[in-house]
Amino acid sequence: MTADLIARLAGARVYDLEQPRFAGMPIHPSHRPGYFYALHRRHADTHRPAEEGSRSGASGTLTMMEHSGTHIDALCHQACDLTMYGGVPVAGTETPAGFTALGVETIPPLLTRGVLLDVAGWKGVSRLPPLYEISADELRACAAAQGVEVRPGDTLLVRTGFATLWGDEAAYLDAAGVAKSGTLWAADRGVVAVGADNMAWDVPGVRDPETGATLFAHVYLLPQRGVYIVENLTLEALAADRRYEFAFVAVPLKFTGATGSPLRPLALV
Repeated sequence: MTADLIARLAGARVYDLEQPRFAGMPIHPSHRPGYFYALHRRHADTHRPAEEGSRSGASGTLTMMEHSGTHIDALCHQACDLTMYGGVPVAGTETPAGFTALGVETIPPLLTRGVLLDVAGWKGVSRLPPLYEISADELRACAAAQGVEVRPGDTLLVRTGFATLWGDEAAYLDAAGVAKSGTLWAADRGVVAVGADNMAWDVPGVRDPETGATLFAHVYLLPQRGVYIVENLTLEALAADRRYEFAFVAVPLKFTGATGSPLRPLALV
C-alpha cells in the first residue's frame, strides 16, 4: 500500500450505513422470529478476585435470521423455476446444512465505487409515500440532477427516506421501493450490487404482471443477473451531506452455505 493511498484513507470521512440491531427491529414476515440476544455469562459469574485479580468476563448468545437487520443476499437466496444463478439447479445443492454452491461465503469483499440516488431528496420530500414505486425514468432523472452516472462495477444505493422509521415496524414494512423498470435500468448499467433503505429494494406486495412474481428484483437480479441485494440501509447522513459518489466497502461474513449475511457497509469520502 503506497503512502499516498494510506494518507487518502486516513483522511477519508466514514459513513456507517448499517442500522442498529435490537429485539423489535423491523423484520420481514418471512424471516421471523428475526433477532434475539441475551447476556449468557455475566461479570459477577466469573469474578474470582482471589484467583485472577480483578478480571472478569461476560459473553452473550445471539440468535438471528440471516435476513434480519442490514444484510446482503447471497445468490443462492432466490431461484427461478428451481434454478439459481449460472444455471445451477436447486436440486443437489440444497442440503440441511445449507447450499453447496453460491452460498454467502462466495461473495467477495465488496470494494467498489458507490453511487447514491437520493430520490426522496430529489423530489423535495423527507420520505416518499408508502409503497411508492420508483421508476427507471425517475432514477435516470435523479442521477442527472445530482450530476452522477451509474457505471459498470458500481454499487447503486437508493434512498426512499424510510430509514427514519426503523423503530416502527408497521410503517417501515410499507416503505417505498424500486419498480421493475428501475430494477431493469440498474441491471443494464452493469452494477455488481444494489441497496436501499427499505426491507427489500422492491416494493412489497407488487406482483409483476408478466412473470406473476412478487419482489421482481429478487427473481431477476439474484438468479438471472448475479447482482447482490443489500437491504435495510441507513442513508440519511450521506444524503444530508449530498455525498452522491464514494468508495463503498462491505464485507459479508463467511457463513458456509448460508443464503445471506449481516453486513456493516461503509461509505468512504
